[in-house]
Amino acid sequence: MSSVKPGAQRRLTIADVAAAAGVSRTTVSHALNDRGQVDPQTRARVKQIANELGYSPNLRAQRLRTGRTNSIALLSSMPFAVAGGPSRLGFMMEIAATAAEAALKQGLALVLVPPLEEARNLLGELDVDGAIIIEPVAEDPQVTQLQRRGIQVVSIGRQPDTEPTVPYVDMQAERTGRMLLEHLRERGARHIALLIGQQRRHSYVDVEQAYLDFTRRHQLPCSIIRAEEMGGEDAGAEACRRLLAEQPGVDAICAPVDAFAVGVVRALQEAGRRVPEDVRVVTRYDGLRAQKCEPPLTAVNLHLAEVADQAISLLLAQIGGKATASIVQCPPPELIVRRSSAD
Repeated sequence: MSSVKPGAQRRLTIADVAAAAGVSRTTVSHALNDRGQVDPQTRARVKQIANELGYSPNLRAQRLRTGRTNSIALLSSMPFAVAGGPSRLGFMMEIAATAAEAALKQGLALVLVPPLEEARNLLGELDVDGAIIIEPVAEDPQVTQLQRRGIQVVSIGRQPDTEPTVPYVDMQAERTGRMLLEHLRERGARHIALLIGQQRRHSYVDVEQAYLDFTRRHQLPCSIIRAEEMGGEDAGAEACRRLLAEQPGVDAICAPVDAFAVGVVRALQEAGRRVPEDVRVVTRYDGLRAQKCEPPLTAVNLHLAEVADQAISLLLAQIGGKATASIVQCPPPELIVRRSSAD
């Protein structure tokens, strides 16, 4: 056995493990990294000796040798006013839970990047093999910064107005919008307003198109109002107050952002409008906000666990140069009817 002891001050190297095992450095490297043609018994013995010595690989040297960090990042372009608060980062964390599991099964670390302006400073230093960004806006600076560094990026939800297209998992926002609007019409609503964010985000762009087609097809009034995401629930409430002042006959509001929808319910109740008797309210994401609102909000099961798994697979295929498609379809959205729109 080698004279090097686990408690020695000098950092153990691959040469120490090789000397202790009586094999070459190449054999140790292949054995520890499960690569190359190494006899199974030798591989097991090398790993056991490395463990007994307390050897851990030099990650910096490994990075230089392989060009891989074995880690990926998950980012959201939504501000904390929408992503955080009572929702506890619901949309992002629901995706993160499955993404972390999928990454760990592949021997990868998952790094969560906070949805803050300041987080952009991290992107210049973050050492990852690839990144998944949730619902990027058009010309999203986070995507641009990562791509300039040569980091592979895929998105959950299409990035609008972008060529070439960032590989993405299609969240079927237009289909979701049609589902919510048709539900409201089936419940008797005839003046449905749409409340969306001001940004160019796929879930706004696609739902707005679905709304324009819907109101034209059914010859219904068209009322679109926008709110600033940074304002969160308060912005949704203020937008609802403006809407009621301009369009007092509104009998339903589709607010895809759950934070906006909760603000809408509050503003309606303050104005003496009953939900759903006077005005029905629906939202897109079935998270804590939708479930804990009073009354609970009709929402959509977006199957985020499956979406996250698809995004990880798409990213790894892109990183490995084995991608056969740049667009992956998520499972069909499922409407969850609650008291905010029920009779």
